[in-house]
Amino acid sequence: MYESKNESLLSPRNFAYRIVSHVGLALFVVGFTLSIGVLGHLLLEPVVWHDAVLNTALILSGIGPYIVPANVMGKIFFSLYSILVGLVFVATLGLVLAPLAHRIIHKFHLDEQDDD
Repeated sequence: MYESKNESLLSPRNFAYRIVSHVGLALFVVGFTLSIGVLGHLLLEPVVWHDAVLNTALILSGIGPYIVPANVMGKIFFSLYSILVGLVFVATLGLVLAPLAHRIIHKFHLDEQDDD
């Protein structure tokens, strides 16, 4: 997927396309995680869909729940969901920053080859 250290740098246009595709994939992951939370909220708690979206979005953003779960299954679900959200945050951060980090490291390798 990425160019090796023996290849030249990607053109700015292709690099921008790579960044956009990674951000799009990260948005898909966040949307999928949001849908898991909304579905769990609707199945386990007596709330309407817009409250489920609001509560799940607040948990996903790290602010915390707007509506505290009323039953035991809801509390267990949102405890596990909060752990999942932490992992998703780290994964999407890595997904978005990976092309930039690769380009910087690749540039350093090209500079080292030019010196030799």
